[in-house]
Amino acid sequence: MDFDYGEAAEKFRIEFRNWLEDNLDPDWRDRVGDINLDNPAAGADHPWLREWDRRLYDAGYKGIAWPEEHGGRGMSLLEQVVFHEELVAAGAPVVANFLAETLLGPTIIRWGSEAQKERFLGPILRGEEFWCQGFSEPNAGSDLASLATRAVRDGDEWVVSGQKVWTTNAQFADYCFCLARTDPDAAPHKGISFLLVPMKQPGVTVRPLLQPTNTDEFNEVFFDEARCPAANVVGGENNGWAVAMTTLGFERGSSVTTQFLTYERELSEIVESARARGLLADPVVRRDLAAAHTKVAIMRANAYRTLTALTTAGADLDEAGSGFHPSLNKLFWSEYHQWVTNLAVNLRGPEALVVGDGYRVTSQQFAFLFARSETIWGGTSQVQRNIVGERLLGLPKEPKPEKNTQR
Repeated sequence: MDFDYGEAAEKFRIEFRNWLEDNLDPDWRDRVGDINLDNPAAGADHPWLREWDRRLYDAGYKGIAWPEEHGGRGMSLLEQVVFHEELVAAGAPVVANFLAETLLGPTIIRWGSEAQKERFLGPILRGEEFWCQGFSEPNAGSDLASLATRAVRDGDEWVVSGQKVWTTNAQFADYCFCLARTDPDAAPHKGISFLLVPMKQPGVTVRPLLQPTNTDEFNEVFFDEARCPAANVVGGENNGWAVAMTTLGFERGSSVTTQFLTYERELSEIVESARARGLLADPVVRRDLAAAHTKVAIMRANAYRTLTALTTAGADLDEAGSGFHPSLNKLFWSEYHQWVTNLAVNLRGPEALVVGDGYRVTSQQFAFLFARSETIWGGTSQVQRNIVGERLLGLPKEPKPEKNTQR
């Protein structure tokens, strides 16, 4: 592994760290952990988060990976990694329009028409239009190609009908980048289009889903003959699967080294909680905390190994969404996080079962409850194991049940 980020990246680190010290309000740091607790939409509609986005934009720190001709900074991979590392180290908020900036914007840059780039990229960076992602459906999660939402051409528009689910912050969205079946007679992967659907119109209903965390950032979205301009198809009609795979590749992002930093901070808080309760002398507690430390160290090593491979090969992290490595990493961190949040709750004892007035959970309670979903979203653990078994270990593909043709 190569731990040298290089002169340019370290110079940018100092620049951005100094800017954060001057521009990140101390009370914002204190409120980052409470975003989910204070606002049912995971903070997306917090005015101070919108202000934070604006400060980043005005200083030229929005779209740092985007090419300069599209309003970004065109930064190298290592500079992008440094950017995310410094945000985590400073305890800074995430950007309010995260899905649009990290997923949709790069997808439009790669697949969009010049008119689409001109129309959508600027408002995304400036935070003028808020976006949600319409991929998953009640019967199409990990098996995304089985989606049933359909779009029928009507002159210069598509008429969209169907249902999406687990749609983050849809209640605040102006647009949804949505997958819909535009050719029902084509093979499952071939008849899908990538549409940019306006949300503020008749025919679009958003129903928030209240979770055990007492938040409802996830939503059901119902399209009942909603309208989408024909010009809002990205990448060409019936080519949505290829476009969507690009989008999911961007989901890996340049934050490859920041996940373990977040888990290091969380583990430090768990250790302090155990110390405050006089539990560190307990050999079982010490064993479990040592195991947690080891697992985070494994994530750190894998992160730097991945970063070294990418920089050595000259690869782009945005194209690292294929193969088995992302599946291996996702399987490891999601199951670790369930385990370690369970440990944190156990260390707190009966106190962990008590919530505040109005069902206000603590940050550790929130992490415990939310971690239950992490082995599901982004690809279930079962799917990740299949990918690792087939692509890494060369095992035969899982047999599919035969269809019952008897009447």
